[in-house]
Amino acid sequence: MEILKQISEALLAGDDERVPELTGQALQQGLTPAKILNEGLIAGMEEVGRQFKCHDVFLPDVLLAARAMTAGLEVLRPVLIRDGVPSRGKVVLGTVQGDLHDIGKNLVGILLRGAGFEVIDLGHDVAPEAFAEAAAREGAAVVGMSALLTTTMPAMQRTVEALRARGLGGRVKTIVGGAPVTEEFARSIGADAHAFDGTSAVERVTALVQRA
Repeated sequence: MEILKQISEALLAGDDERVPELTGQALQQGLTPAKILNEGLIAGMEEVGRQFKCHDVFLPDVLLAARAMTAGLEVLRPVLIRDGVPSRGKVVLGTVQGDLHDIGKNLVGILLRGAGFEVIDLGHDVAPEAFAEAAAREGAAVVGMSALLTTTMPAMQRTVEALRARGLGGRVKTIVGGAPVTEEFARSIGADAHAFDGTSAVERVTALVQRA
């Protein structure tokens, strides 16, 4: 419908006043909250992700789009809760122990939320046991770990092991990423997936949740 297209276009433009206004109008027109979420807001963020991957838009544009998405969700959230519309899954996210870099991790969180996932961001310098505790507490489907320093990459393996020690190894999937992290390294530590940028992280997490 035309208004869903307008929501997507306003989100792509990073218009955090127009997006919630259009979201409210769509509700008034009788569109279901799930339809507005999936075909308006999420469709818009998916286009932002696609253009970011192709270098047609850049990080400031993604941040503006994320702010507009959040504004639209504020209008939609009470109705989604009332109607019991589920998220696509919970993702626990963090930069591993010993590493304070979080720009890439933050971008992944933005794109995952834009794709309809509920993100529990633990921040940086996160201990393996803290990842495992959060995954168990939140009933997470996926744990995502980031590292920028090669010296902190072993913490990813310790996190995978901590999840297994809690009996979560089969149920909770793991994905790793960051500049020095490779597909080969991910396989060697027993992670379920590797992401090389924000857009690939969304694609991999989506695939992991669908496989679960």
